[in-house]
Amino acid sequence: MLRISNFRTAITEEQTIQELVAKRLKIPVTAIRSVKCIRQALDARRKQNISFVYTLDVETTLPERKVLTKLRHDKNVVIKEEDKPQSIVCGERKLSYRPIIVGFGPSGMLAAYTLAQAGFRPIVLERGADIDQRTKDVNDFWQTGQLNIRSNVQFGEGGAGTFSDGKLTTRVNDSSMSEVLGLFVNFGAPDNILYAHKPHIGTDRLQQVVKNLRQKVIELGGEVRFHSQVTGFTRSDTGSITSLQLNGKEEIAADVVLFGIGNSARDTYEYLDKQGVALEAKPFAIGVRIEHSQQLIDVAQFGAWAGHPKLGAADYALVYHDRETKRTAYSFCMCPGGVVVAGASEAGQVVTNGMSSFARASGMANSALVVNVELTDFGPGNLAGIAFQRHYEKLAFELAGSNYCAPVQSVGSFLHRRDVNFFVQPTYRPGVKKGDLRQCLPDFVTATLAKALPEFGRKIKGFADDGVIMTGVETRTSAPVRIRRDNHFQSENVGGLYPMGEGAGYAGGIMSAALDGLHVANHIIATYGQPVLK
Repeated sequence: MLRISNFRTAITEEQTIQELVAKRLKIPVTAIRSVKCIRQALDARRKQNISFVYTLDVETTLPERKVLTKLRHDKNVVIKEEDKPQSIVCGERKLSYRPIIVGFGPSGMLAAYTLAQAGFRPIVLERGADIDQRTKDVNDFWQTGQLNIRSNVQFGEGGAGTFSDGKLTTRVNDSSMSEVLGLFVNFGAPDNILYAHKPHIGTDRLQQVVKNLRQKVIELGGEVRFHSQVTGFTRSDTGSITSLQLNGKEEIAADVVLFGIGNSARDTYEYLDKQGVALEAKPFAIGVRIEHSQQLIDVAQFGAWAGHPKLGAADYALVYHDRETKRTAYSFCMCPGGVVVAGASEAGQVVTNGMSSFARASGMANSALVVNVELTDFGPGNLAGIAFQRHYEKLAFELAGSNYCAPVQSVGSFLHRRDVNFFVQPTYRPGVKKGDLRQCLPDFVTATLAKALPEFGRKIKGFADDGVIMTGVETRTSAPVRIRRDNHFQSENVGGLYPMGEGAGYAGGIMSAALDGLHVANHIIATYGQPVLK
């Protein structure tokens, strides 16, 4: 197998990939047995010459070294080393009970699947509803403003990422990445996530992936219980978990619990803190959602090629550093072709998020614009960051009429106190109300955004024009708490408790959370190694 790196093709290229590869390798097209795309990226830095850049694995009918003799000066063509699958050496300790997974978001799903495949028959406890009921509850909230605090954008099968863009980009460099992506494809995700530089599933496809994965866990002997919130636990004299309490009444024996609770499980954090579980506050970021027509972003990023069928909806990533205050404003969770959605999970609060389908065809683009929040901004205490978030979510709720509508403001009004009409209609449901976003955000956040917006407008033409919409507030960028764990993924002071994923403070998005769940599950297999009999 030959690997070709940095294989560049123009957007106007009409030859097939096999024809282009044959030309590059200086062999007949008939000698190409297969071409597999390993990675595809878009280079739009020069808008007059947009191109795709590939990494390809090529199998030929000719001896590989014979092909390479013609390409001895081409460092981008090499013989690919065969991948050696990593095997887990199973441990010898035996579990007394089936392992329990709390939360069925990305980390919980991957942990459950991995343990189920190994014969451990895990029990999954999810506080929210299954995906079908959850989707109905979420749509009811967006249409009527009637919030279900047990089944919403934050809580339920699939986790918060189920109602998002379904982005799988991550800064984590992990050898298990392809394993997780392949698993998603097996359960219904589009094939292109295996090689796209910025892969995404979309909320519509992700919901089916989640359902299929759950069904496989059950088929392998696992169990998934919905509407099962962990409200307490007991410990032995040595401090190890012995049982969990569900919904304030039922008790279930346990000696290994994988905790993937998500970053909005505030009541669970509060219980853990009261029980003395090792926690610590951590930084996060808050701000607004900014919304443009997708065409504006496409033209800014692709120029005359905007709308080309090979390109799809454009995205962006923006960062501004304030040298004076040391604050940073940046775009977060950018959703091409998406909508701004209501993401509240507690009564009397407004929270925004972004969501898009696989096709990204809404005609609108949105992104969070957030500013970093440090520990010194919200004072001492493990849960001080939660109180900080709640405060501004409540202010946003009240500013927009106390009915789960969201406060909105034009950039012109925000920057210049100039009342102007919006260029496009806000997509947030159940509704919006004009207001001053300075009344529901900290001064340091709005001051930093006021400096950042003109800079962003210089980078993307039209980005900060007067009629652009901003919707408040975006607060759930990451967990405000970390459940401290040791080098073996276990809680520092509670034996058998394995915090994982974004809610535990060890991930930031679907992919990194899924990887964390996979690694925690593999550690359980390597430690115990014996399927549970009970």
